[in-house]
Amino acid sequence: MSQSVLYDAPGPRAIRRSRVTSVVSAVLIALGIAWLIFTLASPRETAGGSTQVGLFDASRWDILLDAAVWRALWRGVQGTLQMAGAAAVLAMIIGILFSFGRTARTAWIRVPTAVLLEFFRGMPVLLMMLFVLLVFASGSYVAGVAALAVYNGALIGEILRAGIASLPRGQAEAGLAIGLTPTATRFLIEFPQAFRQMLPIIIAQMVVLLKDTALAYIVGYPELLRIGVNNLSNFYGNAYFFTLFFVVLVIYLVINLSLSWVARFVARRTGSKAVVAKIPRRGIFGRTRGTAAPTDDGADDGAAGKS
Repeated sequence: MSQSVLYDAPGPRAIRRSRVTSVVSAVLIALGIAWLIFTLASPRETAGGSTQVGLFDASRWDILLDAAVWRALWRGVQGTLQMAGAAAVLAMIIGILFSFGRTARTAWIRVPTAVLLEFFRGMPVLLMMLFVLLVFASGSYVAGVAALAVYNGALIGEILRAGIASLPRGQAEAGLAIGLTPTATRFLIEFPQAFRQMLPIIIAQMVVLLKDTALAYIVGYPELLRIGVNNLSNFYGNAYFFTLFFVVLVIYLVINLSLSWVARFVARRTGSKAVVAKIPRRGIFGRTRGTAAPTDDGADDGAAGKS
């Protein structure tokens, strides 16, 4: 059994305390969920004095039988994916440029790039959308794409810089030793390795980018949240607000969980453990350790020896 180097194995008292804490936490969470379900299922009075049935009543969910609702939600999904796709491509380009400027050898490139990068990282995405929309008088789509691309590009630039910094120094020295220029060394040797090493983190940042497209609701872009929660609830009535909110939430979860699954898959495929697992451990004479070399007739020498 493997043991952690950082922590000691818990004793009987710590194990008992951990179990009691787990049971109490589970009970509190169950009570919280029960209270939430009871509150949502209870009828409530509106501001006009009328009484509405609980949120789990069938009359609050019959809107989902209308095909027009799903067509509208699909338009919202398309709007979200269009904004996220364009912003992701631009963010990657901006991130690569930032990473090269951030790791430049000359200070007059590296220092201004660092200042610019910290400015974009510290600026809220929503303020950046409003800035682009008001100053450049662009449409809501351009404002959302530009803000998401610049903000996430700054983050990706730092991620790639960290990936380049984590490489052994001999990688760059090897490129220079064979006659490559510093720029060619960065393009051909360092950057591909850094990109592959940081690919799971970059994909995780893409998930954040997709979620941030919901901020375009404020600038009037018809993405999933705006169409699902605002437009449809205004058309069908506020009685269906929770239903539409729940459907939009499920759609966002499905998309983001799919991207997260892709990130974990890429992490397993590109991680060092995966590489080690693919390389068979060869023993003497090329035989795999723990197995015997096959003979010409396909029989196993080791098995034959045992017999």
